Amino acid sequence: MPAHLAVAPAPARPVGHAAPLGAATAHSANTAFNNIAALAERVVRVPAPAPASRQHRPDYLDIDDLCGTDARMRDLLARGKRFVDRGLPVLILGETGTGKEFLARALHEYSERRAQSFVAINTASLPEHLIESELFGYQRGAFSGALPGGMKGKMQQADGGTLFLDEIGDMPYAMQTRLLRVLSEREVTPLGASQPVPIDVQLICATHQDLASAVAQGTFREDLYYRIAVGVLTLPTLRERDDKRELIARMLCDEWPGLRVDQALARVTSDALSCLLAHAWPGNLRQMRAALRYACAVTSGERLCVDDLPPELAFSPALHSSYPANRHEAPRDARIEETAYAASLASHTQYRAHDASHEPHDQERERILQALAQHRWNISAAARTLGFCRASLYRKLKQLSIPHVRDCGEALSTRHYA
Repeated sequence: MPAHLAVAPAPARPVGHAAPLGAATAHSANTAFNNIAALAERVVRVPAPAPASRQHRPDYLDIDDLCGTDARMRDLLARGKRFVDRGLPVLILGETGTGKEFLARALHEYSERRAQSFVAINTASLPEHLIESELFGYQRGAFSGALPGGMKGKMQQADGGTLFLDEIGDMPYAMQTRLLRVLSEREVTPLGASQPVPIDVQLICATHQDLASAVAQGTFREDLYYRIAVGVLTLPTLRERDDKRELIARMLCDEWPGLRVDQALARVTSDALSCLLAHAWPGNLRQMRAALRYACAVTSGERLCVDDLPPELAFSPALHSSYPANRHEAPRDARIEETAYAASLASHTQYRAHDASHEPHDQERERILQALAQHRWNISAAARTLGFCRASLYRKLKQLSIPHVRDCGEALSTRHYA
């Protein structure tokens, strides 16, 4: 933000009061003040405009700007409007990066509560021993280390507005019981308080997990599920959407301010655009935006070409037949490729033999194995492609029983992976 320099007028000195010891004479003081005021006037008169490249549009869009011509998204947004019009709890489902928080904020801005607070809580990131105080707040002296004046919890902060519980599928089971009571009674009791405090919130929850399966496995409360899953909105993956061209153009307009949609697309070569449209986008909108920001940053010509795209897009296995590798690219190690592919098959066979009840996770498992094989089991590169951090990908490997390639030596040496 530009800094503004303001000079307050000097207070008038009462007549007859002597100047402090060592002070300048009145004439010299006035002269110095006039010089400073004149300098300040010259500085403030012509503020430096912000560079055009920094004037981005807001990150969160209106609800009608969240889709283009995709019929499935249009229907989903229309249903979301009807849900919030009636004050129903909304549950947003979808893969990582599909824009669940974007939709939640857009629903809040559309609702009658738009003038009130929108409070977002990532329930998966809160330490388990702090969830209760963060959600419900606490009174003065409730526990050792509490703030002297107590603290208002997130639910009280959202009173009159919208409470967005992200990744609710990862909320600890013990806290689900307290949350259910708050939603049922519409009141919250801060830690150390003797009386409950009434609250009125529009509840929006989101998760990438299959809550119905979590209920069946006993890791998510069935009564809480039916409390929050009144208006269910399932966001489609990016690969299922028909408006990818429009999304690409809109994201490019964010990176190239001042251009219209048609002008932005005209600055992309046909090969690069075909590559963007054909990519599977396992990280969905988040991955697409990161890829386009990367491409716009590294491009040096007048048009964005295939060489400007991130390596995982420019050299995607699905596009090798259409886009030959750079002639300066070093040849890939065939043994590493074979080992990575064999490890994927060995892991898949072991997973199938171990338990045949993982059908709901098959799609996610196949996506992760494909990314790992594509990047020769480079965890960092695969995590970027999937839209995860390294720690999240390692958790997924453990959850889906995918052993690392280094742990598959025995299976590979005996060739039992077929």
